[in-house]
Amino acid sequence: MPDAASIDLPAWAVVSPRRRTHIARVAALLDSWAEVISLDAAERTAWRDAARYHDALRDAPEDALRRLSGDEASPAPLLHGPAAAARIAADGESRPDVLEAVRWHTLGCAAWARTGRALYMADFLEPGRRFDRELRAAIADEVPHDFDRALRRVVRARIEWALREGKGIHAETARLWDAVR
Repeated sequence: MPDAASIDLPAWAVVSPRRRTHIARVAALLDSWAEVISLDAAERTAWRDAARYHDALRDAPEDALRRLSGDEASPAPLLHGPAAAARIAADGESRPDVLEAVRWHTLGCAAWARTGRALYMADFLEPGRRFDRELRAAIADEVPHDFDRALRRVVRARIEWALREGKGIHAETARLWDAVR
């Protein structure tokens, strides 16, 4: 397991120790894929930064998330990505792929560059999650060899889970599915 203490989070992050460990596992998974794919340094850094920021405000109070995201309508669990994206932009982050990856990592985004798609998969496939371990491990192994097929499998699995749980499918998730299938 990666060392959670070694993950470099921004000073303003609001995360529990458990969330910090999750972020470290997501970053480690992205790093492993980047190595196999032989990503250039800039894209590797973008993947790592997207991992560091994606859940940096996951444990922040709802009122702070609403203020940062400017969203008064969405369910609270959907606010941490947009809030973190707004915060890193305010701190000077200007890479569109990192900003959009962080903003949409919970729902997915049809217009994503590879950084967003990789983060979306790593967030779902990281080995600390306790459901469908064998399936998720198989998909994680597939990512560096057939990125697009693995993405389709992740989007499908996430949609199937949402339907099983009686949750609706967000319009942006449906657009992502239409874009990848």
